[in-house]
Amino acid sequence: MPATYVLKVCVDFSAAHVLNGYDGGCAHLHGHNWQVEVEVKATALDDLGMGLDFKVIKQAAREVVAMLDHRYLNDLAAFSQQNPTAENIAAWIFGELATRLNRPHVRMHAVTLWETPRACVRYSET
Repeated sequence: MPATYVLKVCVDFSAAHVLNGYDGGCAHLHGHNWQVEVEVKATALDDLGMGLDFKVIKQAAREVVAMLDHRYLNDLAAFSQQNPTAENIAAWIFGELATRLNRPHVRMHAVTLWETPRACVRYSET
């Protein structure tokens, strides 16, 4: 079995949302300071010995979360047909990053989205 390398970077954003149809406090407008862990899996290293430069991963992650930062998530097209739950946000971030970072020997591995310091969701497609 070939070696694999999982590279991880962390970024954050602040945003508000409402969970439509939810029976509880989250049915009201509220916000979070979200923390995002981005994991990329590399199955080969480049000539410098890197799976993918952390700088490249961080830049892509910052670009993606910038689309969410200081926004009302329910207003975004990505969440026009679904609630902006932590699960749906994590899946959306994963998809956006996959289009920017996937290469022949590098694939998105997982996104962990922390809604609070004690509650998170991890999304992957493996």
